[in-house]
Amino acid sequence: MKIKATFVQDGKWWVAWTDDVPGALTQGATLEEARENLIDAVHCIQEPVDLARVPKSKVVVQEIEV
Repeated sequence: MKIKATFVQDGKWWVAWTDDVPGALTQGATLEEARENLIDAVHCIQEPVDLARVPKSKVVVQEIEV
């Protein structure tokens, strides 16, 4: 899958995101690290979360206002 990525240098960090996959936002110390982190973020967003595999004592589900 190909996506259009945006990279912006903010101080010593590179911020990366893509509008092609909402929620995929990351950063890196270098442009290459930001690119790799964005690829990982896209893959993580596309994976379903199986809460059954997480110990119940570590799961908190809340309704919050934003």
